[in-house]
Amino acid sequence: MSLDQRLAALESRLARLETLLAKVNDRLEGAVTGPEQVKAALQAWVTDYVSLRLQQLVPETCEHEPEPEHAVADGPMLPGTRIRCTEEVVHRLGRIPIPFVRQMVTQKVAETARAEKVGLVDVTFFERAATF
Repeated sequence: MSLDQRLAALESRLARLETLLAKVNDRLEGAVTGPEQVKAALQAWVTDYVSLRLQQLVPETCEHEPEPEHAVADGPMLPGTRIRCTEEVVHRLGRIPIPFVRQMVTQKVAETARAEKVGLVDVTFFERAATF
């Protein structure tokens, strides 16, 4: 191999290395720094991932039974539903830190209440119905 060929090969490798370093630099500039930003980015990723998986498992096209009109009354309701519940149930739901998990628990309790024709969800019913 001649000196010119070796020099050309070396320049080619250096150009490739320079391109890779530029890509690494671009990723590092867009990287999240600081514990709060890392936590927020991780929570967003987990929420997006689980949301995607839930959409695959339970498509939005599934049919839902219409909620009875007599279920609407004064007092607290399970979030996103027309099913009455106690303040303690609302408080317990609020203590679930991950939004999609809170929504899953609410849906499970609401489905169980509809199936068993329960008019008011209390703590005892909530604890039994929220168990997966």
